[in-house]
Amino acid sequence: MSLNLDELKTEVLRHLEKEGFVVFHGYSRLADTDSFVAWDTERHPSYQKFLEAAKKAGVALIVYHHREFTQAHVDEAAERLEGCDFSVEEQRAMERKLRELREYEGFTCALELSFDLNGRVYLFNLRAEWYEDYLDLLEEMDAAMTDEEDDDEPMGGYYSRN
Repeated sequence: MSLNLDELKTEVLRHLEKEGFVVFHGYSRLADTDSFVAWDTERHPSYQKFLEAAKKAGVALIVYHHREFTQAHVDEAAERLEGCDFSVEEQRAMERKLRELREYEGFTCALELSFDLNGRVYLFNLRAEWYEDYLDLLEEMDAAMTDEEDDDEPMGGYYSRN
């Protein structure tokens, strides 16, 4: 499914207001907690159903977060690429993909809604397909990172006296 998150983020805010939710503009909560429950956006991409479930559970406050794709995203990936062990062809392919991703600068790449209930965070998270491609690139780069700190000495020259 192709998503235009720029249009959707405005639509979601209007819907939240219409339904009487208190909107808290917060940061992403994906990394904040181990105890979150993710909504299945693949099979149930409707944010309205997520909010309907929240309302039925008695939730009044929704944490709203959206992320804009910036030049910094591409710069970070380009910097990571420098530390990777790719062939020349793979390196060029990655650089080409990063150049292509530059066209999305300023676009919304992720939209997140969440609420707390009984010690758990319930999370609705949508990402643009092209942003998923970007995250896949980062994973490939992380897997191909060269470990420049491979010294013969453990822990940078520090020895245990135990």
